[in-house]
Amino acid sequence: MNNKAKKFLFLYSELAGYMLSCMKLLTELKPVEIEVICWPVNKEAPFSFVFPDKIKVHQKSEFTFEGLVKKVEAINPDVIYCSGWMDKDYTKICKRYKSKIPVITAFDNKWKGNFKQYIASLVSPFTIKKYFSHCFVPGPQQYTYAQKLGFEKEKIFTGLYVADIDFFSKQYARTKKQKEVNFPKRFIYVGRYYAFKGLEDLWKAFEMLQQEHPSEWELWCFGTGDLPHFQHPKVKHFGFVQTNDMAPFIEQTGVFVLPSRVEPWAVVVQEYAAAGYPLILSSEVGAASLFLEDKKNGFLFVKNNIDELKLALFNMTQLSDQDRVSMAEQSALLANTITPQDWVSKIYSVLETN
Repeated sequence: MNNKAKKFLFLYSELAGYMLSCMKLLTELKPVEIEVICWPVNKEAPFSFVFPDKIKVHQKSEFTFEGLVKKVEAINPDVIYCSGWMDKDYTKICKRYKSKIPVITAFDNKWKGNFKQYIASLVSPFTIKKYFSHCFVPGPQQYTYAQKLGFEKEKIFTGLYVADIDFFSKQYARTKKQKEVNFPKRFIYVGRYYAFKGLEDLWKAFEMLQQEHPSEWELWCFGTGDLPHFQHPKVKHFGFVQTNDMAPFIEQTGVFVLPSRVEPWAVVVQEYAAAGYPLILSSEVGAASLFLEDKKNGFLFVKNNIDELKLALFNMTQLSDQDRVSMAEQSALLANTITPQDWVSKIYSVLETN
C-alpha cells in the first residue's frame, strides 16, 4: 500500500463529538483525508464542533440527490462509512460504490431474536447486504446481529463507539485526590430528557429514597428534551452543557446514573467511567456489557423497576468513601479497554479486507 493519502467519506446522520475525536485521530495517525456529509445538529444535543483542516464537513441539506452524487464523484473516496441505513439517499450512494471500494455500515441495534429481526436477517441479502461490504458495531450483542444479517466475521468490527478517553481520563487524574479526601455525595445524570431514558424512574426512585432514608445526597441532571423538570429540593437541572464545559461539574459529582428503558449502547457510560465514576445502570444499557461489573464498579438494576433502582441508589449511599473510590478506579480501568487508537486501527484495516 502506498503512502498517498486515502480519502474516507463519512455519510452521517447526527455528528457527535466522540466520533469527531476518532476521525481527527485517524487523520493524525494514518495518511488519510476525511470528508463528512451530515444532517443538521440535533437541537436536543447542540454540540459545537471545531473541524481540523483534514476534515471537511458539508451539510446534506446543501445538496439535491443529483448534487450529492456529483459531490461523491468529485471526492472519489477510497472508503465510505455510512451511519446506518435510515437515509435512502445515503444507501443509494453506497449501492453505487459497494463493488468498487469498502463500504461500511454502522449500527447499534442489539440482537434480541424477535420476529422483526428474523425477517431482517432473511431479507438482508436483498436489502442491507446489497449496500454494504463491512459492518462496524459497538459490542457483542450487535456483533451477533451483524452475523445474522450475513456479514462475514472478518468484515465485522467491534468498538464502533469510543469516548474521548483523553479528555475524561484527564478529569479523573485532576479530581482523583480531591475525591479521595471528600467524595461528592451527588448522583449525576447526563442525557436527553425523554421518557425512554428512564429519567422519570430515576426522579421517582430518588424521591422515594429521600423520603425513606433522608440524606445529604443530591441528584444533578444535565440535558434537554420534552420532559418537564422534576421539582425537588435536592434535584438540580442544568440544561445542556458542552462536554468541554463539564469539568467543574465533574469535580462536584460522584456517581453516574443511566436508568434507560431503551439504550442500545450509550457512549456516555464510557465517558464517565473514564472520568472515575462508580456507575448505576439499567439492564437495557448496552455499554454495561463492557464497562460495568456489578458490585465491583457499581450496580446493575432491571429496567423499569423503580424499586430496584431505589435499592441501587441506597446501596451506593451506604458504601464508605473508600469503597466508592475503589469503584471509581475499577471504572477507569474498564473504560480504557476500548480506545480511539483501536477505532483507528479497525476502520483503516478495511483497506486490507475488501
